Amino acid sequence: MTFKKQVSVSFMLMGIVFCICLVAANILETKVFKVWGPISLTCGFIVFPVSYILNDVIAEVWGYRKARLIIWVGFAMNFFVMAVGGIACILPPIDPEADKAFKQVFTFAPQVVVASLIAFIVGSFLNAMVMSKMKMADRHKGHFNYHFSMRAILSTVAGESADSIIFFPLAFYLFPLIFQGAPNLTFDIMLSVMITQVVAKTLYEIIVLPLTIRIVKYVKKMEDTDVYDENISYSAFKIKDI
Repeated sequence: MTFKKQVSVSFMLMGIVFCICLVAANILETKVFKVWGPISLTCGFIVFPVSYILNDVIAEVWGYRKARLIIWVGFAMNFFVMAVGGIACILPPIDPEADKAFKQVFTFAPQVVVASLIAFIVGSFLNAMVMSKMKMADRHKGHFNYHFSMRAILSTVAGESADSIIFFPLAFYLFPLIFQGAPNLTFDIMLSVMITQVVAKTLYEIIVLPLTIRIVKYVKKMEDTDVYDENISYSAFKIKDI
């Protein structure tokens, strides 16, 4: 099978859903819900893991170069929504009470925005790179379901771990310490939240693996595409190389 230069309808649709998931996750992050006992998660958990699953599918079917493209598009859309949300918040309101509710959803603290975007870029690229390299290592092995499952799970663990390790310390400890003089979360609480996020999102991936495997097989067959990333650059900045 050969590498296709054009962007297919399937790739375009997955890219759109990928971007929607990222934007929705940022909005849903404003609400935290209690899971059990001291364990709580943000409502972004509902949709954010879907972006990692789509990242897995794109990297598996179309390769790292297409995954790199869609990650940067997702980054741009994330930044755009945060920017226009910030602009909307500073415009004079007609109804001050409604404006308070609006700002609770669309006011993004600068340190959270910066930490979120950095964590997203690093986590997403690490996820795609692990998928790509493991696929090359598994190239001549059978048992697709098993090897793809291992690729999907381990890439998610790597990506989500990097995301959490970057986001939480930056957003709730380091940036507040620098600019406000005191962290928003204690180290113990922050560590607990980080571990909970990684474990919960990995379990999410495992639960939906049967569906992910069916989607990958269907798209590969429909697109007649199964890319192996031979002799490519894993640089995050070669966006035009698709």
